[in-house]
Amino acid sequence: MLQNFIHLYLKIFLLLTPFFVLSVFLSMTAGMGTAERRRIASKITIAVLVASFVLFFFGHYIFYIFGITIDAFRIGAGAILFLSAVTLIKGPAPGPALPANEGDFSVVPLAIPITVGPGTIGALLVMGTGYQSLLEKITACLSLTAAGLSVGALLWTAGGVERLIGRLGLSILTKLTGLFVASIAAQIIFTGIRNFLGPLP
Repeated sequence: MLQNFIHLYLKIFLLLTPFFVLSVFLSMTAGMGTAERRRIASKITIAVLVASFVLFFFGHYIFYIFGITIDAFRIGAGAILFLSAVTLIKGPAPGPALPANEGDFSVVPLAIPITVGPGTIGALLVMGTGYQSLLEKITACLSLTAAGLSVGALLWTAGGVERLIGRLGLSILTKLTGLFVASIAAQIIFTGIRNFLGPLP
């Protein structure tokens, strides 16, 4: 169980693209005090956990309502996740700067869709339908909680992390995260294709 917990924790943690989220968080909270930053970080953490658990436990109803097979969704979710990974590696396309200090941006866009983006949503839906036993679901819930809290802790200590590794360090960690996320996406796609086509003759 411990091995499964660690494996799943690392997988979800990387899917949440923590270092990219940290970079955006620092940009959008520039000029704020430590207390205000931590208040926003707490709200983001709660929103990420709530959204993730809703998707994990109730995502299978989406398959039922729309008549989507799990393997078809694996292929689609994996493709979206791969595109998200490419964005992490290449960096966001140039465009208008993100709004700073404009309303409450802790839930939208920082929690959704920056932390829990389309690729992460797809992966959580697939996970929710893939784990059947009670032990698997408990392990997944603990891993999901730990990953969400880890992202929250990273945002809570954003100022210290920025001073420690600098913006260049954040950029490097974001690109490394993108490489791991691309590998996870490829595995999801290959699993979906293999199951969709069935056993080879």
